Amino acid sequence: MQLASIFIDGGAADKCICSASSHFCSAEKQFRFPLELGNQRPPTSQWTVTGAGSAILSKSGNGPYVTYITTGKVIDMGIKDANNMGAAMAPAALDTLITHFKDTGRKPSYYDAILTGDLGYIGKEILTEMALTKGYNIKSNYNDCGVLMFDKQAQDTHSGGSGCACCATIFSGYVFNKLKQKNLKKVLLIATGALTNSTSSQQGESIPGIAHAIAIETDI
Repeated sequence: MQLASIFIDGGAADKCICSASSHFCSAEKQFRFPLELGNQRPPTSQWTVTGAGSAILSKSGNGPYVTYITTGKVIDMGIKDANNMGAAMAPAALDTLITHFKDTGRKPSYYDAILTGDLGYIGKEILTEMALTKGYNIKSNYNDCGVLMFDKQAQDTHSGGSGCACCATIFSGYVFNKLKQKNLKKVLLIATGALTNSTSSQQGESIPGIAHAIAIETDI
């Protein structure tokens, strides 16, 4: 959506379709342990979401509108546990969040909702606490798509959902409907990701994180 916004604003495109998806078992097989082994999942682990979401961006229309983008940078705090991705990605989300506020002059209260992609319960708590130490209180309007995806107690999903589909499905379904109905008017969506692969994880290397933010508003 960031790239599509740049293309449209720069005159390189009039309409763009942006899509993202993920599938349960894909990340489990590649980055952790095959499910057939029956390994016990630690409380920090998350469940990859099977889902997909798409958004159409256009040069003209009645909104909601993309009003601002903040491209993140790679942040590596030395986390090596592939079963604790929330901790690995939270510092990158914090860096992008602070950069966005400094660039725009906005405060957390400007938004009706601030949403990260797939930090899960543990990553969400880490981000909330770290933001507070930097002078940004996001407790009242912040949530994570990985937290919203599942019923933690009923479905036993430990730290919540993970994968590209967390952000894609929660935004394109639940959040977009609220924007269209104007129950939400200003949303800051922060997609989170980890730069890792099966080899780096097996070699005990750290897991760098990255996050990109996009502001979406109904009235401009």
